[in-house]
Amino acid sequence: MSLRPSILDPLFAPANTLPGVGPKIAPLLDRLLGEPGKPTRVMDLLFHVPTSGISREMKGSVADAPIGEPVTISVSVVAHRPPPPGRRAPYRILVEDETGDVTLIFFNGQKARLEKILPVGERRYVSGKIELWEGRRQMVHPDRILDEKSIESLPAVEAVYGLTEGLSSRMVGKYIGVALDKVPGLPEWQDPAWLDRNALPDFRQALSALHRPDNAAQLSEEAIAKAAPRRRLAYDELLASQLALALVRSRMRRLPGRVNAGNGHLVERLRSALPFGLTGSQAKAVEDIRHDLVSDKKMLRLLQGDVGSGKTVVGLLTMASAIEAGRQAAMMAPTEILARQHYERLAPMAEQAGLTMALLTGREKGVARRTILAGLADGSIQIAVGTHALFQEGVAFQDLGVAVVDEQHRFGVHQRLALGSKGEAVDILVMTATPIPRTLALTYFGDMDVSVLSEKPAGRKPIATKLIAIDRLDEVVGGIGRAIANGDQIYWVCPLVGESESIDLAAAEERFEMLKGFFGDQVGLVHGKMAGKDKDAAMERFSSGGTKILVSTTVIEVGVDVPNATVMVIEHAERFGLAQLHQLRGRIGRGSKSSTCLLVYKGPLGQVAQARLEMMRQTEDGFRIAEEDLRLRGEGEVLGTRQSGTPGFKLARLEVDGDLLGAARDDARLIVDRDPDLVSERGQALRVLLYLFERDSAIRLLRAG
Repeated sequence: MSLRPSILDPLFAPANTLPGVGPKIAPLLDRLLGEPGKPTRVMDLLFHVPTSGISREMKGSVADAPIGEPVTISVSVVAHRPPPPGRRAPYRILVEDETGDVTLIFFNGQKARLEKILPVGERRYVSGKIELWEGRRQMVHPDRILDEKSIESLPAVEAVYGLTEGLSSRMVGKYIGVALDKVPGLPEWQDPAWLDRNALPDFRQALSALHRPDNAAQLSEEAIAKAAPRRRLAYDELLASQLALALVRSRMRRLPGRVNAGNGHLVERLRSALPFGLTGSQAKAVEDIRHDLVSDKKMLRLLQGDVGSGKTVVGLLTMASAIEAGRQAAMMAPTEILARQHYERLAPMAEQAGLTMALLTGREKGVARRTILAGLADGSIQIAVGTHALFQEGVAFQDLGVAVVDEQHRFGVHQRLALGSKGEAVDILVMTATPIPRTLALTYFGDMDVSVLSEKPAGRKPIATKLIAIDRLDEVVGGIGRAIANGDQIYWVCPLVGESESIDLAAAEERFEMLKGFFGDQVGLVHGKMAGKDKDAAMERFSSGGTKILVSTTVIEVGVDVPNATVMVIEHAERFGLAQLHQLRGRIGRGSKSSTCLLVYKGPLGQVAQARLEMMRQTEDGFRIAEEDLRLRGEGEVLGTRQSGTPGFKLARLEVDGDLLGAARDDARLIVDRDPDLVSERGQALRVLLYLFERDSAIRLLRAG
């Protein structure tokens, strides 16, 4: 049951409770603003920020009205000129003032309707863009046509909004106007001195000023980004996010920890069994983690490492520490392919050190599953590797001490906590191969200590990255033939075609058939719609060298490791984000041979796509790539949150609000230090803020003690 304060009810009410939002409009708003399975609410409309604005101020006479800009002019209707019968010509209406005339153009105009709204001899106010056509002024489909009575209702500035088919910007603006009247007076959760110092309005004033500015200049893209009203709201959202993380961290820190490391004998045995020494940053991470494990405070640490920097080994050494202390460990991965691969990579090392390990995904059924569950419950299985199946209700550990979570941003904080609740005082290590810019690390992992693996393991060769136009595909196929003759293996990743996985699949199958025509049974196929065992079989054939070319959708993006694969072809590379291109490229260059990544694109390239592909050609530095990705695309895309359901931001834009993020983090920590249970007057107001931005899971933590 939600204990959301009743003062917020008007904002959480469905949008279809607003006047004018009927059964036809509500689904359109859901498509524009809603989340799957959740209807649009009043607050979703209020948080839909304008993209620009149009001035509707009167611009004097026809002669003075600027060409090509939105204008509002007062004119008399002179004559209607409908198209001749049977001709597909526009309907023209001549209007004028004492300085000149303008022809209003209507395509498919209905005579009766136009005669009613623009009667000859009457004065009307028309708003739209005047263009020159063969030296004469014309206005195609005016935005507004008003009489003397309704001119008063025309705002001086009209906000322009992002749309979906069936909605006009004016309709969306009208519903937002109604929604603004529903905003209740809320308690002030921000520090008054901070608001004064930054000249920021209160929450209700900020919303109103954002949607109803005084002049069009305030609604240019740049002005909206810098405007005090949006910055105030962005700071509210960032503070809610940082406060929720700080409360999670505080709760984790307050819960008593347990020492989760023994005398180091297992860790040493594993280290000496590794075929290579640890890099400097791996050794430092292992040391930091050991420091956390021997402390009586709970560990919550993020291990950030670029593709191929050796995170999995650090994860194994962390789990070995817990087993030295007589406890169990778990490693959770976001997909079955990745969980299975972690298991296959770690099992030989674990076996050598005398550790028992099992794999648990949704695929283990019947007797095999019951055997694993029994082994976890009685402690005979020391390490469990799996997917989110690990934190389902039926899974019980005898004594879970450490949980390692891979590719954290694919899981929410709740799932992280769910795995942590499978034991008493569980230490948590989160790993990600997505290099995260500092601002994003603060946003999504502000509750964690951070270790960064900055080097690649010894012997890794740089990867040559080349851009190739798609009309040179025959050259690519020829190059692949030479690579196979040389004993190399090739990934061929097919494009993201759209929202539909089945279209992506069709593209992969078509490419698979084409390559089979050249290379026969040396070509394999893997995609997300395959049954798990078929996917494993295809991966196994490729890993063992049975197939030389693996055609795939993006399922191979994270973690797949075939050292003999030295060529990566990414088809329609212009459709992929930078982080995804970087992850895909990281599948090669894992052996001792030189590797090549071919980014096959279809021109002409847009500015952003060009910048993306050039950045890939210039550098392999994942952190530099991630900063550029953030600049080009914004935070939700960089972390994959738009796809995975982790809350992205509605009002804050990290590429422009990075300075506010640091302030919000500091403020949140101060609040939690001074008022950890949010019981002061400001604390009570901050509870309202957490509910408003749907970070109320933090309040449930407070209630849970």
